[in-house]
Amino acid sequence: MQSSQPPSRKPWLSNSVADGLFALLARGAAVLTLALLLAIMGSLVVGAWPAIREYGIGFFFRSEWDPVQNQYGGLVMIYGTLATSAIALLIAVPVSFGIALFLTELSPVWLKRPLGTAIELLAAVPSIVYGMWGLMVFGPLLATYVQQPLQTLFKGIPVLEGLVSGPPVGIGIFSAGVILAIMVIPFIASVMRDVFEVTPALLKESAYGLGSTTWEVMWKVVLPYTKTGVFGGVMLGLGRALGETMAVTFVIGNMNQLNSLSLFEAANSITSALANEFAEAGEGLHQASLIYLGLALFFITFIVLACSKLLLNRLQKNEGARA
Repeated sequence: MQSSQPPSRKPWLSNSVADGLFALLARGAAVLTLALLLAIMGSLVVGAWPAIREYGIGFFFRSEWDPVQNQYGGLVMIYGTLATSAIALLIAVPVSFGIALFLTELSPVWLKRPLGTAIELLAAVPSIVYGMWGLMVFGPLLATYVQQPLQTLFKGIPVLEGLVSGPPVGIGIFSAGVILAIMVIPFIASVMRDVFEVTPALLKESAYGLGSTTWEVMWKVVLPYTKTGVFGGVMLGLGRALGETMAVTFVIGNMNQLNSLSLFEAANSITSALANEFAEAGEGLHQASLIYLGLALFFITFIVLACSKLLLNRLQKNEGARA
């Protein structure tokens, strides 16, 4: 009796050829990514070369920015970028940790999924909406209920009075930092929640069995076990904060000044300066200085990510040594 199975067909490509083609495509994708990175860096260097030739490294230490006099320096923008990102992390990391702790350990089952979805949806809100809300709603509230009471409270105290000085209009470095914190909380909280959930239940149950509280379990068991992932989530949020444009442009004030170190003074950042001035900048030193700022932001982000990678590698080596 003859079999009814159809005759086997030869594959279109042999296994060795398919493996070689796949390896070639994967290698090509990696090389293309590296080539794009180098091309972006090269184009920034070429565009910024007039400013590099004129100011050199001193560009990063000059606070003057005067297109009329054709004098430029990036200190104000760099300070604004770093200050707003630092404020954002100082606010977002503890809040994200609390959200992740609640969702993984304390939340009722019926609330866990909708609350987690709502937090993730915050990441889908366009940045310009955050900026408009910060300018029209959050800024006035900040000026009325935070800055003015603090100015009254710290009046006559040298350092603290300087930190809250400035007109109470609700725009400035602190306002931009808070808006950035709200924007990066979904990213950091989502990563923390995911890494907390991969902690073996046996470890947590053992700690609870020994009489540990929820806080002790999270601080002494879960966090050490997942610190690599938590650190990666924080770096993800920092990268998001460094590169944000529209929300910061709305609320930072866009003033190229560094008269004081007040948290409520109008300032500027690299991204907001590029968004406001690049379209109107003529060819020459003005445009080159703006591109130089973009190159500075490129290197700041690269340095932050490189340092985070080194720290992650060190953490992994330490964990491997202890194991």
